[in-house]
Amino acid sequence: MKLSIITINYNNAEGLRLTMESVVNQQYDDFEYIIVDGGSKDGSVEVIQTFTSNSRVKIHWVSEADNGIYHAMNKGIRMAKGEYLQFLNSGDILANNKVVDLFTKGIPADCQIYYGNMLKKLPAGLYRDKGLAGKHIRFRDMFIGTLNHSSTLINRKLFDKYGLYDETLKIVSDWKWFLEVICLHNVLPIYIDMDITIFDMNGISNTQSQLEKNERSQVMSQILPDSVLKDMHDFDFHIEQIERIKEIPWLYKLFWVIERIIFRKEKRNNNRNFIK
Repeated sequence: MKLSIITINYNNAEGLRLTMESVVNQQYDDFEYIIVDGGSKDGSVEVIQTFTSNSRVKIHWVSEADNGIYHAMNKGIRMAKGEYLQFLNSGDILANNKVVDLFTKGIPADCQIYYGNMLKKLPAGLYRDKGLAGKHIRFRDMFIGTLNHSSTLINRKLFDKYGLYDETLKIVSDWKWFLEVICLHNVLPIYIDMDITIFDMNGISNTQSQLEKNERSQVMSQILPDSVLKDMHDFDFHIEQIERIKEIPWLYKLFWVIERIIFRKEKRNNNRNFIK
């Protein structure tokens, strides 16, 4: 089996209904669908049962208390039989009813991580987030960002090799996993310019920004030596400004000219101070 789609849910019956509807209405059905519910009391189980009894898609589900988002995701990983895993949380939906077919058919040979675009649902409409859009991923890219989780397929074997999600973290464990697998173990993600999912911006990771910041700092302090971490913090602002300047050609050209003038001046001063 090529794909397992995993949805975690807790007391979000309406969001779960939208998510399940987008999955079971796919024109492609050679995949399994796993739902891990945290023992909801709001009618979520009834939603699952309704779709399960009427769907041609293979649906496996469990509803029981868990210890949080990543404990639930890890349950789903252990249940999954597919070669690739996709995490589609309740409230998030697939972009259209052909996307699973097109996305899975396009996976290159020996691909470990395959990702596309995520459409973010905002009050003003949908915003297309291409994430890293196929660029060569540097450590700094993961220091300030990540891959969009819901629009990414992950080879199941990577979890066997590098471990499951860190259940001690509340909202950034998927980022930590990507950071370690991509940057520390050199696993190369492959990008496709295709809209994969529509993401509900009211989710936990977008309403608890301070918690996210704190957890990211905690992870970085565990992974990096203090001296390296200090350099990342000290120079990140300057790097960010240069990246922004690059987007305006005339301003970047002016910046380059000024930088060369300063460099030559410093070189002349160094030559004067050189003692033979």
